[in-house]
Amino acid sequence: MRSVIVDSMEQVPADAWNALTGAQIPFLRHEFLSALERHRCVGDASGWIPQHLLLYDADNRLIAAVPQYLKYNSYGELVFDWAWADAYRRSGLHYYPKLVVAIPYTPATGPRLLIAPGVDHDLVADKLVALLIEHTQRQQLSSLHCLFPDQRDRERMAAQGLLVRTGCQFHWHNDNYRDFDDFLDRFSSSKRKKVRRERRSVARSGITLRRLHGEQLSDAQWQAVHRHYVSTFERLGGYATLSLAFFQEVSRTLPGQLLVILAEHPGASEDSPVASAICFRDQHTLYGRHWGCDARFEHLHFEACYYQGLEYCIEQGLQRFDPGAQGEHKISRGFLPTPTWSCHWIAHPELRTAIEEFLVHETRGMEHYIASLGEHSPFK
Repeated sequence: MRSVIVDSMEQVPADAWNALTGAQIPFLRHEFLSALERHRCVGDASGWIPQHLLLYDADNRLIAAVPQYLKYNSYGELVFDWAWADAYRRSGLHYYPKLVVAIPYTPATGPRLLIAPGVDHDLVADKLVALLIEHTQRQQLSSLHCLFPDQRDRERMAAQGLLVRTGCQFHWHNDNYRDFDDFLDRFSSSKRKKVRRERRSVARSGITLRRLHGEQLSDAQWQAVHRHYVSTFERLGGYATLSLAFFQEVSRTLPGQLLVILAEHPGASEDSPVASAICFRDQHTLYGRHWGCDARFEHLHFEACYYQGLEYCIEQGLQRFDPGAQGEHKISRGFLPTPTWSCHWIAHPELRTAIEEFLVHETRGMEHYIASLGEHSPFK
């Protein structure tokens, strides 16, 4: 087997990358990752420097790949390690740059070791993990981090000595609901009334909502949606890294996998929605990603970001709705606490020991947190 590090997705044939198991998830497709690079959503300016790992067999066939980035900050990771960076600083050491295996700005669980069907998965996965560690050491980096791996990759990395960190998100699972009313019928009476009251509030405001796939939006609608997206970061003090051109490109190259919920007010043209929510989907899962608005309407965020997505999942037969990071308020709307993971290889022996001890206590606390939140389920 022969390994190569490339600094651009353009150096990888799209068909070969997309044939790897796991690349069916929209964020892992060649079209998505290459659009991030082409429109400078990643790169020197953002501190996400592509260093993708490719593995070829003796016949020069791509049999595995890992999306990875050299990072000069922790922005856009949604696994918060600033305390670790501070510990390095106080020890007179440099935490950055580090190597991160992840999808930029996307806290969605999925495979991170992309492997071709028909090969010895365990053998190739072990080879990939060893190569990642070797690459980290060769560049004399502080650490290697794999963010939001699925269970199979997490277990493979843990078996090779990476430290495992537990987090929590809130996901919805489809229990073969016939429609939204059938879903709400499983709620306790008080929680069911709350959801219906919120939806009536939006309806009384005169707001109507439409669900369109990305390729169905006009340029004017995309401009409005991107304005909403940017406004949320401006309001919260963040930095909007995804450009209008990026969204327009992936809406064309990933048809049917980008869903936009438009909130429209009476009297306004269909090219001027007052709010919007951006989601992606694959065969099984809807991923809620971004939201923004021009004006505040009571409960509109819940309607656009959650209830419309839930209706879509039920209608489309999707099995899961992952609405993004954080948010205990999601529990009362049917999204239950779900563990997530990250895996970490720390080069410095003493700091590795300190982080390992920290993770023992943090994991215990996170497990208690998840269990206690489960007691607030809205379901009967």
